[in-house]
Amino acid sequence: MKPYSRRMFNTTLAGGLLAMGMPLPLTGQGGGSQVKKLGVALVGLGSYSTYQLAPALQQTAYCHLAGIVTGTPQKARQWMQTYGIGAEHVYDYDSFDRIAADKAIDIVYVVLPNSMHAEFSIRAAKAGKHVICEKPMAMNVGECDAIMAACREAGVKLGVGYRLHSEPYTREVKRLVREQAFGRVRFVGADAAYISAGNPDQWRLDKSLSGGGALMNMGVYAIQSCIYGCGKNPVSVSAREFSTRPDYFRDTDETITAQFEFPGGTVGQMMTSHNAQANRLYASCDRGWFELQPANNYGPLSGRTSEGPMSFPHESQQKLQMDDFARHILEGTPNRAPGEMGKRDMVVVEAIYRSIREGGKAIPIDLPEGYGMGG
Repeated sequence: MKPYSRRMFNTTLAGGLLAMGMPLPLTGQGGGSQVKKLGVALVGLGSYSTYQLAPALQQTAYCHLAGIVTGTPQKARQWMQTYGIGAEHVYDYDSFDRIAADKAIDIVYVVLPNSMHAEFSIRAAKAGKHVICEKPMAMNVGECDAIMAACREAGVKLGVGYRLHSEPYTREVKRLVREQAFGRVRFVGADAAYISAGNPDQWRLDKSLSGGGALMNMGVYAIQSCIYGCGKNPVSVSAREFSTRPDYFRDTDETITAQFEFPGGTVGQMMTSHNAQANRLYASCDRGWFELQPANNYGPLSGRTSEGPMSFPHESQQKLQMDDFARHILEGTPNRAPGEMGKRDMVVVEAIYRSIREGGKAIPIDLPEGYGMGG
């Protein structure tokens, strides 16, 4: 058994990683060529923007940090100094709509609490900016529809912040499934969980801001893993909720397990929690198996199959994700995580919550074949 080769890595990721894409040529003053870079404005300067997105935008080849939106003047000053952002590209939430006249900004990345995703994604679209909305896409399916409609009407592109679809191990899993390298997937399981031991007043534990608990946060990764781990959308789900720390998780779900039925008889199982440690995707097929563990953190990920280990170089997932979206705009490459994917996952989330309310009853999931799979 030998590791996947560099050649396989290149073949698998052709068109997906920057190293495999041709830059868009632009003639500069010196007559040479350079890569077209789109300007990105981050809306919300919390920990994800601070420690993941902003550093990644210093590495991206097709986009760059061009503006910020924050309600905290001190943060605005710090970011302006750190990243050399001019005052004319800094907005607060009230002045946000003036971003329409800012020609330096092409993409707005909404990195706010879930309850604000729809409002600012729609306002960004109306301002004529392409939109990346962090996961989960919205609080419910209706808000997803409203975001998608606003982007269609404005003629702008919409992506969801599902970074893993640009990540090489995940791309390899999707290839194994698509090409049936080990035959048909019979069983797929996914766990995504961490222990929340911090501030009980954080916004993720406030249902009015988050829309739910572990399921709306880590659970979407487990849902995604089950779906791309077998290449199909589920047709039904039954679910249960458990709580061992009800005083801490007063308003949101702590732990949820769910069982999926997929077309063709494939069975899926997932677990998500804010009070456990888990990070795995596993699939059993006709002629073998594959696994990612860890499967959904910021990396590096790790994977293996019944034929041997996977081995891919690690790059910032956020860098790959944002460059993929920029290339989708510039070159028409596939949208790795379109709005339909975010809506599909909210359809599944709502079915899971309904099953819990109805005592674990199996709830049908009505999705068109292939809906929301992305590129």
